[in-house]
Parts: sequence; structure tokens; C-alpha cells
Amino acid sequence: MAAAMAIGIGGAAAGPLPDTENGRYTLSPVNDGIIRLDTRTGEVSTCNNNGNGWACYAVPDERAALDAEIGRLQADNEKLKTELEKLKTQLAERDATVTGKIDEPLPKGDPLNKPEPKVAEGGRKIEIPRIEIPLPSDRDMDRAMTFLEQAWRRLVEMANRVQKDVNGRI
Repeated sequence: MAAAMAIGIGGAAAGPLPDTENGRYTLSPVNDGIIRLDTRTGEVSTCNNNGNGWACYAVPDERAALDAEIGRLQADNEKLKTELEKLKTQLAERDATVTGKIDEPLPKGDPLNKPEPKVAEGGRKIEIPRIEIPLPSDRDMDRAMTFLEQAWRRLVEMANRVQKDVNGRI
């Protein structure tokens, strides 16, 4: 107690220092009061003498918040794992109940089998490349139409502004 007063804690003489309860608490002086460590629970508090006596307030423990978040995430992870296993089981049951299903793939045309090239004059063969162009989806078409509508509206607005400017100056 004398060491805390010797360091110069403001107003320490106005009231008694916090009790250490038979060694349960470890006190360390700081500029504006004392830091108190509870050696049984690990809780840290800041203690100040506000003129009406000493008051200690618990310092927020970030570790407790982290542990709570880790626990929540672990529970979510376990829940998702069980849900995934349930879905895998349902999918396997559904696949087992499909009738007429075969394990071998269906035969497809040979993509490397090219049609016979056309023969030009002089006996030379002309090979015509085959081009496949995928068609746009309905969503792509809607986006293109929206873009064109906006561009058209802006063009009409710009023409109206130009016409107003020309009419106003004449």
C-alpha cells in the first residue's frame, strides 16, 4: 500500500486501497489508478479512486469473446457436416431408385470425325472449318435490351437538350 502511494497515485490518501483478500489479487500501479488481477479467475480490472472511494471495473476479456466465437463456429461446422452427410445419403437413395439407369455412357458422335472436304477444280480438296456459335441466354438478351433502351433514352434526352439550346439562342 505504501509503494502505491509512493509512486504517486492521485488521491490515494483520500481513501483506503482495494483489499487484496489474502493474496487473491495482484495489484500493479498505473498512471490513473491500479490494475487488479484476480489470481483465481484470471479476470483483470482497473481500479480508480474517484473521490468517493475506490471503484474497480472489469476489463473486457477478448479471449472470452474469441472462445465463444470459436465454439459457435465449431457448432456450425458440425451442423453443416451432418447436413452434408444427410444430403449425400438422400442423393445415393435417389440414384438407387432411378429405373433404367445404366453405368456406361451413351455413345456419342466422334467430334474428330470431320466431314469429307469438298473437291475444287483441279482435284484440290477445300476444307471448310466448322464454326459453332453458342446462342446467348435469356438473361444475356435482357441485359442487352436494357442497355440498348438506356442508350436510346439518353440519345433522345441529348437531342431534346440540343434542340432547347438551339431554340433558346435564336
